[in-house]
Amino acid sequence: MPEVLAESVWAPRPGLLKRQRTRLQLVQAAIRVFSMRGYGDATMQEIATTASMTTGTVYNHFKTKEEVARAVALLLAHTLCRRITDSQQGVAEGSQRMAIGIQRYIWLAEQSPEWARMMLEVSAAAPEMLLEIRDYVLADLRLGVKQKAFRVPGETAAMDLINGTVQQAMRTVSLGGVPALHGREVASCVLRGLGMEWAEAKRVAQRALPPFPPMIPSTDAVTAARAKAAAPAKKAKRAAA
Repeated sequence: MPEVLAESVWAPRPGLLKRQRTRLQLVQAAIRVFSMRGYGDATMQEIATTASMTTGTVYNHFKTKEEVARAVALLLAHTLCRRITDSQQGVAEGSQRMAIGIQRYIWLAEQSPEWARMMLEVSAAAPEMLLEIRDYVLADLRLGVKQKAFRVPGETAAMDLINGTVQQAMRTVSLGGVPALHGREVASCVLRGLGMEWAEAKRVAQRALPPFPPMIPSTDAVTAARAKAAAPAKKAKRAAA
């Protein structure tokens, strides 16, 4: 996975209880196993070994591999949607936000085909991934409709068009042999399908993608870092006293 996204997946989560930390470590281990072996061939034993834990510990948190897949799906979906949303800050047009989201998922398949294939496999095993992504996409769709950029017969049909097209595009890109500007072309087609005039859809899709902003550490992480940095000075002050 590209570094700007991977750093979110592996980022520390300060303030978690021990059981929550263990569960997160198992989910992160499952992501590694699924990306290397594929969901279908992965085993609970491999997840345990990768996490440096016992198989019993895995089953203490997840009864089945399907439950692991659901946890992986939710973490990946939330992470990717959150980072994409971060990059959309200041973008007020629903059509452009939609084009950015579409192209970022296809970009992921270009940058890391094995991760894209893993995500597609996990989403098939755990539809919760699509449900997590749904709210982000639906918000941009509704914004575009409100701004009269999109004209659709119904939200459900429009969401099927978006999700189905993007998933197939990711699958196609991950297999290789597509044009360099495939992401823009797919975004143009989806925007056109959402009711935009062809020239306008193409114009919006051709805009440069905004960069991902640096990750901002959580308040807990910042506080902990400051406390750690201040510890030597406090120790020296006590010694002087």
